[in-house]
Amino acid sequence: MSRIGKKPVIIPSGVKVEKKDSSLNVTGPKGSLSLLIHPKVEVAVSEKEILVDVKKKDDKKEKALWGLFRSLIFNLIEGVTKGYEKKLEVNGVGFKVAAAAGKLTMSLGFSHPVEVLVPKDLTVAVDKNVITVSGADKQRVGQFAAEIRELKKPEPYKGKGIKYADETIVRKAGKVVKVVGGGK
Repeated sequence: MSRIGKKPVIIPSGVKVEKKDSSLNVTGPKGSLSLLIHPKVEVAVSEKEILVDVKKKDDKKEKALWGLFRSLIFNLIEGVTKGYEKKLEVNGVGFKVAAAAGKLTMSLGFSHPVEVLVPKDLTVAVDKNVITVSGADKQRVGQFAAEIRELKKPEPYKGKGIKYADETIVRKAGKVVKVVGGGK
């Protein structure tokens, strides 16, 4: 038995869930999302909850799918009601960030400014040197935040670069000067 998979997903008020063939469509105040359901996973939608089940409960791969799809459905409902957000901090002398007209422009110590187009389903806000990526789809928010972080990863000596707000950078000591002196 999957401990996560057997829990029902509660449908809050204001959220509409439709199951058509092998897809599940969820609509709420923050938007609408859809999910393709694996053929070995069975999803039952009622008025107040969604139940996820598999055909062979003893098969290891099907148990993994059971918990996975329950979590994915929960993330859909959480996304259309509350939404998801990731915060990124830009650290470094002269590093600047600006967001305007669906574009993120960053000065990251390169010879040119770096421009990134923001996907239509996500919103990006900049406050000083903190970038906030938010949207309804958890996977899209996390992937776009990872793409921004990849532009200038934080380095371990001075901590310059783009890091997640809750990330800690393990700092390294610089060069160690050896004691000069001593004879042969």
